Amino acid sequence: MNFVPTALPDAYVIELDVHEDERGSFTRTMCQEEFQTHGITEPFVQQNISFTKAKGTIRGMHFQCEPHSEGKLVRCTRGAIFDVIVDLRLESPTYLSHIGFWLDESTPSQIYVPPGFAHGFQTLTDDVKMSYLLSHRYVPAAQGGLSYQDPILDITWPLTVTTLSERDATWPRIEPLVPPSL
Repeated sequence: MNFVPTALPDAYVIELDVHEDERGSFTRTMCQEEFQTHGITEPFVQQNISFTKAKGTIRGMHFQCEPHSEGKLVRCTRGAIFDVIVDLRLESPTYLSHIGFWLDESTPSQIYVPPGFAHGFQTLTDDVKMSYLLSHRYVPAAQGGLSYQDPILDITWPLTVTTLSERDATWPRIEPLVPPSL
């Protein structure tokens, strides 16, 4: 695994090594020791799989509030997505900055999203499947989110939005002087 730092501190693109032979391929996606050498020390305690039917769907921007803030290891296992992370850590020099990544099933890479970040994605194909490893279990009372179209974040999504859940459509926008409570 090759950990490539991003413009947002503590977030990584992790390039995976694919070993192929006549049988097919093998790819290691997580190794606690390697993650720890890059400062990722919290263990992953939950795995989720999401399936999204329609191209243009947005899921996000999601986070969990303290003390349940979670790190995520995100990988596209079918189809293609535009993945976005937003730094919501008040003390961070990149507070409210975001970065987008193109992930697809044929590119052996994944994104590490640190605790204190919001995460979301837009599907670029139909029938997208995502895999997530989480450092904290899901706590419904701690869930939070931000509007995917918040003008302060100014995220440029690549496609017209085709599908959005009611919950994701009603996440608030960031108030300039009131940070989200993580």
